[in-house]
Formats: sequence, structure tokens, C-alpha cells
Amino acid sequence: MTSVLVVDDQDLVRAGFVALLDAVPGVRVAGEARNGLEAVEKARELRPEVILMDIRLPGLDGVEATERILAHAGPDKPKVLMLTVFDLDEYVYTALRAGAAGFLLKDSPPETLIAGIHAVARGDMLFGPTITRRLVEAFTQGPPEKPAAPPALTGLTERELEVLRFVGTGMPNADIARSLLVSEATVKTHLNRLMTKLRISSRAQAVVVAYETGLVRPRGS
Repeated sequence: MTSVLVVDDQDLVRAGFVALLDAVPGVRVAGEARNGLEAVEKARELRPEVILMDIRLPGLDGVEATERILAHAGPDKPKVLMLTVFDLDEYVYTALRAGAAGFLLKDSPPETLIAGIHAVARGDMLFGPTITRRLVEAFTQGPPEKPAAPPALTGLTERELEVLRFVGTGMPNADIARSLLVSEATVKTHLNRLMTKLRISSRAQAVVVAYETGLVRPRGS
């Protein structure tokens, strides 16, 4: 069973998500939260595997809540799936930097939401490589004010740098394995090690790091 915490400040929207997920085999709603502070408390108390998090919340927004949750989650960090109304919400990039595993539009079909929850629970990015590149390229052209210093890559091995570069282009593990002539399990090992060294918690965040450090360049630059 994949446990899910549903976070949304609109009661009807939150109730709709809960009702939908309660009817899905293999998914259990661990709890609900109406704002960012409550989400942080519930995440610490309930330890869900996946958090369905609205980006725009009153008070402590979804990005700040995600940062706090992941900073204090220990080794078993939940996967945060962000919900947004807009395709290129200004918060999406900062959400990925904060460690979110991906994002969905709020009006996505139920089957897309369910597939997304299962995907991030497995450790995958929710959205495809094309959307990933489009988001990162859009926001690296005009970074947020006072951006965090990009992580140094000096601690990575040559093979870890190769894996990070491939991940930054949106390439899945199976294709990376074929390119490097290694097993998919070996790719996963390198990815896990480089994420630990860079102190990041999601594949989507690794994509952002690859762009911010210049390891991968936006098209046309």
C-alpha cells in the first residue's frame, strides 16, 4: 500500500482527492492537511510515502513546506507531488529545486493522478523529459531572485558526472545503461550515490542541478 498525505486549502478539492484515492487499490490516504504548517506536522506524524501538495497555500506555501518536510524527514523521505493550476507556474522551478518529485495540473484526469502517485512512489519523475527540459530551460533563462548557490560537482566521480549529465537530458535509466554499457542496477547505484553527495532527494532535482551547474546547457545557448 502506498500511503498518501493530501494537502490543499480548498475543502471541496481536498475531499475530492481523498474520495478518489480511497477507491484506488494499493493506495491508502494517510491523512489530510489544509495548509503548509499542518502539512509539515502531518508529514512528521504520519510518515506518508507520497505527499500530494498544492503549490499555492496560505501562510507557508507548498514550496516552503516541502523544504521543511524533506529537511527533517531522515533517510525515508516522502515523495512530494506538486499540484498547480498553471502549466508553467512561477513556483514550479523552485518546487523542483526544493526536492519535489514532479508536478501535475489540478485538472488532470484521475488516471493521470493515480499513475503519477505510483510513479513518484517508485522514485521516478512524474513528468516526461520534454516537460522537464521545457521547465528548466524556461526558468534558468530568468532565475528566481536570490537563487541558492549551485551545488559543487567536484566530489563526483567521472562516471557519476556522466550519469548526472544523461539524467539532465531526461534520459531514463535503461537508455543510460545502454549508452554506458553497464546494467540498469549500476546506473541506479551511481544515481543514488551522486544524489547523496549532492544532498538532493529526487531525480527531478538532479535535472535542475545539471542545468544550474552548466553540466547540461539549455538548447540554443
